[in-house]
Amino acid sequence: MARIPYVPADIEEPRAIVDAVRARRGGTLLHLDRMLLHSPELAAGWNTYLGAVRTRLALSPKLRELAMCVVAVLNGAEYEFIQHAPEFRKAGGTQAQVDALRDPDRALRDEANFDATERAALAVAIASTRSVRVPDADFEALLDRLGERETVEFVATVATYNMVSRFLVAFEIEPE
Repeated sequence: MARIPYVPADIEEPRAIVDAVRARRGGTLLHLDRMLLHSPELAAGWNTYLGAVRTRLALSPKLRELAMCVVAVLNGAEYEFIQHAPEFRKAGGTQAQVDALRDPDRALRDEANFDATERAALAVAIASTRSVRVPDADFEALLDRLGERETVEFVATVATYNMVSRFLVAFEIEPE
């Protein structure tokens, strides 16, 4: 049970903000949205920013969703994992990879299920989430594989979903 009640699922005001969130979600509001809508301005900014991270970056969708799943596991944000594991599979991930991501440290060493780029991404996501600082060798390995733009976008995705997971966990938002 969430720590404070969600706004009603049929909320209509402020219309422009509620409609924008619903539009990004395909017409519905998730529990996360219904918590954010306690602060319409926060919900509006969140919706725009997360919409960009989810749909307008050059970063591959598979690496984006891998980042989200790893952050979710490390931060104990089951809601986030449940939302993003299917998206990871849609982006080309396998069920074996999803299962392996439940233990990020093992996944990092799993050469059978994760290629060198994915393992470099895992190393950066794990370090950034756990200790904020990313070792030079891990950062350079990712940069060598992705280039500057996608490395910036990957690190920003990890940072973004650390924010999301901390919000979800603090409010004890449960999966739909």
